[in-house]
Amino acid sequence: MCSPTGMRNVIFSMGVSLDGYIAGPDGEIDWSAPDEELHRFHNEQTRELGAAFCGRRLYEEMLYWERADERRGAEAEFAEIWQGLPKVVFSRTLTAVEGNARLATGGPAEEVARLEGDVAVGGPGLAASFIESGLVDEFRVFVSPVILGGGTPFLPALDRRIDLEQVETRTWGSRVTYLRYRRARTSAG
Repeated sequence: MCSPTGMRNVIFSMGVSLDGYIAGPDGEIDWSAPDEELHRFHNEQTRELGAAFCGRRLYEEMLYWERADERRGAEAEFAEIWQGLPKVVFSRTLTAVEGNARLATGGPAEEVARLEGDVAVGGPGLAASFIESGLVDEFRVFVSPVILGGGTPFLPALDRRIDLEQVETRTWGSRVTYLRYRRARTSAG
């Protein structure tokens, strides 16, 4: 699924607490584990991607899915989708990556230009550089009913406003609310 202009979308999608954190003060993310219904929605979204950009930390966390062999249901389906998805890893320390992944050889804009289809950018640090460079077209936020009081923020501090338009919203039985926004066509950012 590409943008209305026919161009690819760069998508930043994360689970967040009500107060805007993707991980708690000690890095905990247990509060954001999806139930079966939400997992199936994530699977649908991941299936539509042409590739995913990962920072080193997210890439290492997602290796769990590369080695998924005893999962069932939505988790087994996600593992299969994730293993087939091309991934581009941005890292200053890794010298090799596993599975259907390669290390980035260019900057964010150069790597986006090399790919076809919609692409996801994951990890708050990497996403911040994409956002600051004006490369993120859509923000997909999964708000969990929890307040963490601190931790890793979803969005970086910016020196300019980014105007958005809401595209979709829905809530699951788990009380997680999905908010999908895209850059407004008149956005100054």
